[in-house]
Amino acid sequence: MAGKWMAGVADTPSKSSPPSVDSWTTVSVPGRPHALADRLEGGDTLVYRTSFVDPRSSATERTHLAFRGAPGLEAVWINGERREVERTPYYVETVLEFDPEPENELFVCFDAGYVPPGIFSTDMVSRLWSLPGLWWGVDIRISPATFLETVAVRPRVIEERAAIDVELTVDVGDVSALDDAVTLSLRPDGFRGGGTMSRVPVAGRVGEKVHASMTLEVRDPSLWWPREHGEQHQYTIRAKLGDDAVERTVGLRTVERTEDAFLVNGQPVRGRGLERRPSADPAADVERALEANATLLRVRGHAPHPDLYEACDEAGLLVWQDVPGLTPDTAKPARVQELLERYCVHPSLVALGLLDEPVDPFASALGPGPLARLTYRWRSWRAAIDDGIADPLIDVVPETHATIPTTGPPGTGATATTLFPGWRYLRIADIEPLLENTPALGQFVAAFGAESVLDDERDPRTIAGVDAAALERRTTGSEDSQRYQAHVLQTITSILRCQDSACFVASSLRDGTPGGGPGILTLEGTEKPAFETLAQAYEPVQAVLGGVPTPGSTVPIVLCNDRPTLLEATVSWETGSQSGVDTVTVNAMGRTQVDTLEIPPDAREVHLEVTLPERTVGHTYGLY
Repeated sequence: MAGKWMAGVADTPSKSSPPSVDSWTTVSVPGRPHALADRLEGGDTLVYRTSFVDPRSSATERTHLAFRGAPGLEAVWINGERREVERTPYYVETVLEFDPEPENELFVCFDAGYVPPGIFSTDMVSRLWSLPGLWWGVDIRISPATFLETVAVRPRVIEERAAIDVELTVDVGDVSALDDAVTLSLRPDGFRGGGTMSRVPVAGRVGEKVHASMTLEVRDPSLWWPREHGEQHQYTIRAKLGDDAVERTVGLRTVERTEDAFLVNGQPVRGRGLERRPSADPAADVERALEANATLLRVRGHAPHPDLYEACDEAGLLVWQDVPGLTPDTAKPARVQELLERYCVHPSLVALGLLDEPVDPFASALGPGPLARLTYRWRSWRAAIDDGIADPLIDVVPETHATIPTTGPPGTGATATTLFPGWRYLRIADIEPLLENTPALGQFVAAFGAESVLDDERDPRTIAGVDAAALERRTTGSEDSQRYQAHVLQTITSILRCQDSACFVASSLRDGTPGGGPGILTLEGTEKPAFETLAQAYEPVQAVLGGVPTPGSTVPIVLCNDRPTLLEATVSWETGSQSGVDTVTVNAMGRTQVDTLEIPPDAREVHLEVTLPERTVGHTYGLY
């Protein structure tokens, strides 16, 4: 909705007249009201204000306001009339119909102290991201008297066949009764393939809402594939009733999570992941994730702007979506259903994460010494997650999506492990015995890594989301913290790839707050050393060290292949005065040991290089 927007704070809102604001500030819509952050307190009302002319071209047209991504929305005043709003999750649209005047004035009221559940209620993101407001904007929608109110599509793939279920709701206006048909057409989006067209009869009295459904069969379906495995084919479905038309885009694919793999269209796919926290530009986040050679984004603790999903659909980037704010006390199936209704049409959405660390025995970090190892064992032994809490939630997730019922640290029995040796507990070298003793810890890894800071002049204790105690134990200064972060990410990635992990998610793509955090990028998007290091480690075909490299140690060199085809590659290595080269064959989605490397005591780094038919990739380990 174009136009000038103002915002302010009302101390004592009235239900009989539009809110009174002493001081108005120009704000951007969509966006967060950052300029008012210091004035927003619980009990007050955040108010947006704008004006617009009658947008209709005919008096018979109907007008709706659609609020998207509007957390804390309480009420709307349009031309002096108050409209109550039911509180819903911010990713669920709020739509209000109204009769425009030649000149219209709109006030939008929010609970100034409201914080959305999930990551926004933690210190993992800046408070500026949790402010209530018109995050995703407001649309004015003009429609005929009788129009398509909803068009929901659900694609299905069963063996060699595919179908798309379409459910319609038609709002019959007050002009005339309805006796017509909705035309449904299906066409390939940017590729050659078969299309189809059908008609759905609809009839209803004045003022009724008519529901109808139909299943469209897809002839010779072209599937949507993740990047590195195939093309990202999608189809456009168009529903048309008279002068009203609605389009939806879908991809056809199957998803399954077994005990040791994600299967997309029946084929194993490696999840080289990055945790995604809220940021200003979803499309830029997808682009940076691709530059880091990621194949999956874990959208942690929040629902993203739909632009993120559209970019992932086009790029073939998989999405592991957390259901925001679920706890053992708020684990309601309705929360899962609402999120699915918003995003399930996107083929990139492959998995839903339900309970994120409901138990965290390592919230306070441990050091690397003998006493810490004993404490680690004690905390792990006492920790456990009640799997039964997630059972009702799993039941509402359709077979078209996988689930990650629980995430949690070692010892909790979680479906996916949060794995932080060398940061929250123990030493980085302890990753090997951890996985040797309990290999299941490495099959699905929800988070791993370390934090870093950007400025030696700033006290880390003042940076929200940074564990200052862990930082002090592990590093000395900002430069060392960034080098150590890169070392931890590279080491754990290498071990997990050698262990044939199905999915591992580095924490995270960006810092959630200014000054530092777990990101391989700063909050503003500047690369840290960990970005290039992880991009090397995440190459689809890469040589890695199958142990923690230190001067004087012996480690295997392993060639990992995340491509769906067998390949032959030449691997060369150099460290200190030693070097070597060998040509090996590695299976599709496989790994093979190339050689054993004895690192000289005086070596400072190990450089590996893989020569493929089409390119050469390098991988350098600094010896920490």
